[in-house]
Amino acid sequence: MEVFSKIEDCIVEIINLLGIWGPVFGCFLIVIESIVPILPLAVFITLNFLTFGHLVGFVISWIFTLLGCVMSFFIFRKGLCKKFKNFTISKQKLKKFMNAVSKMSLSELVVLTAIPFTPAFLVNITAGLSDMSFKKYFAGIFLGKISLVYFWGYIGTSLIDSLKNPIILIRIFVLVLIVYIISRIVNKKVNLE
Repeated sequence: MEVFSKIEDCIVEIINLLGIWGPVFGCFLIVIESIVPILPLAVFITLNFLTFGHLVGFVISWIFTLLGCVMSFFIFRKGLCKKFKNFTISKQKLKKFMNAVSKMSLSELVVLTAIPFTPAFLVNITAGLSDMSFKKYFAGIFLGKISLVYFWGYIGTSLIDSLKNPIILIRIFVLVLIVYIISRIVNKKVNLE
């Protein structure tokens, strides 16, 4: 528990040192993290939550996470998709995997992106290289990233409390469940399959 307290103190100290440039830099890094997976998204979201508060920090982090995911999707859709498809012609297992990604339902995509430990860059890359429509992809990340950003922001700002209080984790589970139900309703209305 003491380690988590020190990490939280360190983040607050970084925010104080960087001033307003800390969150601006954090937002930029959130976008980059969707393309380059070595950066810790949780730290940048926590930085925004601590600087701007829970509501504004959530909105900023969510918007920049969506922006980064969309940029990553289009980098792979427009830049590498044709080369990748030529490469997969002879690779049957890879071709089956990409077909499965293309046929993934909106609800499955929402749940996949809502899980905090799912590598977002991998979802962005595979969606960009597959035949998944942008409409379905965007609807999936739009809904799924709500619980992801909330999870990292809330856990990051109150890590010690969340470990002591299982109610917080139950709330996050309920949020993922609500987002899943909404995705099912949207899917029936708009028919994104």
